[in-house]
Amino acid sequence: MPLSPLDIHNKEFARRLRGYDEDQVNEFLDQVIKDYEAVIRENKELGNQLITLQEKLDHFSNIEETLSKTIIVAQEAADEVKNNAKKEAQLIVKEAEKNADRIVNEALAKSRKIALEVEELKKQASIYRARFRTLVEAQLDLLSQDGWEALENREREVLDREREMKEIY
Repeated sequence: MPLSPLDIHNKEFARRLRGYDEDQVNEFLDQVIKDYEAVIRENKELGNQLITLQEKLDHFSNIEETLSKTIIVAQEAADEVKNNAKKEAQLIVKEAEKNADRIVNEALAKSRKIALEVEELKKQASIYRARFRTLVEAQLDLLSQDGWEALENREREVLDREREMKEIY
């Protein structure tokens, strides 16, 4: 057990012949007591400072740990947001590709339909031209026949008779 200043103060030494000077010993012990008390006070103050510093250290360690956890959580959240954004971008791209494929397929279908309609119209035009040609040729044949002259003569005869009839009546 360590000595206290009171232990030093109450310490009695045996006396002998030719011993130390009692007053010098007492003065020295008084000085030792003062110094020892100062050391004990300083030790207590340092202990209190140590406790305070330890509390601050614990506080800052807690803050550091909290910050580390917060950074980890923030990083995980950022990674999750990034991954979600990538997934959403991939979905958007896939949807756009689907729409593009659908539009291309619709355009191809319309193109095929129009091509079939064009072919049908070409056939109809060809048939129409052939029929018209046949009609024109038939009309030309009619015009080139001698029957027209006979009709013209007959028409003249009818007109002449009508004049004669008018003159008689």
